[in-house]
Amino acid sequence: MPEGPSLVILREETTRFVGKEIARASGNTKTVDLASLEGQKIVSLRSWGKHFIIELPHTVLRIHFMLFGSYRIDERKDKPPRMALEFTDGSELNFYACSVKHIEPDLDAIYDWDADIMSPTWDAAKARKKLRAAPGMLACDALLDQAIFAGVGNIIKNEVLFRIRLHPLSTIGALPAPKLRALVEQARQYSFDFLEWKKQFVLKQHWLAHRKSTCPRCGIAFSKGHLGMTKRRAFYCEKCQKRYG
Repeated sequence: MPEGPSLVILREETTRFVGKEIARASGNTKTVDLASLEGQKIVSLRSWGKHFIIELPHTVLRIHFMLFGSYRIDERKDKPPRMALEFTDGSELNFYACSVKHIEPDLDAIYDWDADIMSPTWDAAKARKKLRAAPGMLACDALLDQAIFAGVGNIIKNEVLFRIRLHPLSTIGALPAPKLRALVEQARQYSFDFLEWKKQFVLKQHWLAHRKSTCPRCGIAFSKGHLGMTKRRAFYCEKCQKRYG
């Protein structure tokens, strides 16, 4: 599943489509009247967390890449697209295995931009406040809560918990204040590290915990499991990642 940093890359790569007119819209989506998009110009392209947002004069489309979604710019995959946009200048933007839907045009009413981990308006204090309001929440679930950390996915979750030496089954209410602060700070810091490594095509080389079998600090086998309410896969060290609560 693409995480927030990958959506930032998509947004940057598609900036040149703003102002272009859609000549043809096609695909196998059942949730959007594709013909109604033709003739409209792209007003803006934005991202929030794991959502890619296409603003048009008469509607707004939300792309969610789910677990296996992908996109291609000026090229196509050998499979049917969920939505393909061809522009009058011959360029094209193709989306695959994703969710496409219309959303309300008042984006400020839908999205808390301060919760987007990659946003310049990211509010760490607001994130800490939301966490303190959920003392029984597990650390592994907290990092994946898009209302608190929009854009954080399973890779970032596993790597942040390892980086700050926090056991995924720790409860938020049991965390010492410095550890809670580190959780929030490193969720953002690791996301920007992720962005830079992704741009350099070296992201996997920097994984210390995600999909790893041995703790690089302790030299012992990682524990693995589908933990928390989200049941997303966790990789963690029982020795150096302290459990609170």
